[in-house]
Amino acid sequence: MKLTLYQADAFTEKVFSGNPAAVVPLQEWLPDQTMQNIAEENNLSETAFFIPDNQDFHIRWFTPTTEVNLCGHATLASAHVLFNHLGYPEPQIRFQSKSGLLKVKKAGDLLVLDFPVSELKETDLPEKTLKAFNIKPKKCYKGREDLLFVYHEEKEIQSLQPDFLSLKTLGSRGVIATAPASNSAFDFVSRFFAPGAGIDEDPVTGSAHTMLIPYWAKKLGKNEMVARQISKRGGIIYCKNLGQRVEIGGKAVTFLKGEIVI
Repeated sequence: MKLTLYQADAFTEKVFSGNPAAVVPLQEWLPDQTMQNIAEENNLSETAFFIPDNQDFHIRWFTPTTEVNLCGHATLASAHVLFNHLGYPEPQIRFQSKSGLLKVKKAGDLLVLDFPVSELKETDLPEKTLKAFNIKPKKCYKGREDLLFVYHEEKEIQSLQPDFLSLKTLGSRGVIATAPASNSAFDFVSRFFAPGAGIDEDPVTGSAHTMLIPYWAKKLGKNEMVARQISKRGGIIYCKNLGQRVEIGGKAVTFLKGEIVI
């Protein structure tokens, strides 16, 4: 069997930055273990697979070790492939997923994800998690799958050195660390750690912004913001708070097109 594979860098306008994702278009699902094996072989933070679903598509995402319920950058990469390589003619793509309906539309030179928010609940700082971080956050929130650590300033986010082995034992998918941006071009910054899902640090995390956008919209008193994820590769996210949903905008570029033989 031969399958076409694309790799695109998401939340960036140039290769070798943003977050790389593999995208494998299918006509029908492969066995779960085969998709997991492909993701492990790719060894990227996410590999997305999608199939036609009536007028929509159905999308699934795999890290090198597990299937996840939601991934932003691989959804952005999948829309990029559909629009730019597979000739999808409509201005908006609808993806059915484990997290419900997800939409991606063209907005000028951006692709904009429409995702459901992750409700935030302030929680006590988990002692086990705190020991995994060299700097203590000022507040902690729990969302659908992740913890959100809020810090005073950007330089604390830059200085974080998590103990990834300790973080693997957490019950949550990962930990988002965030603070106000020191650069006036951005409203807030973040980093995302998910070693339990096979990703020590994710370069740019769309799904994390389903928590970050409602938090910062309330904190800053504004519904439209620009964020930067300050990983080594880095990425820019254009954010809009819609209440129960958020818009997460970014650019994507193709790195490669290849063929899998299995």
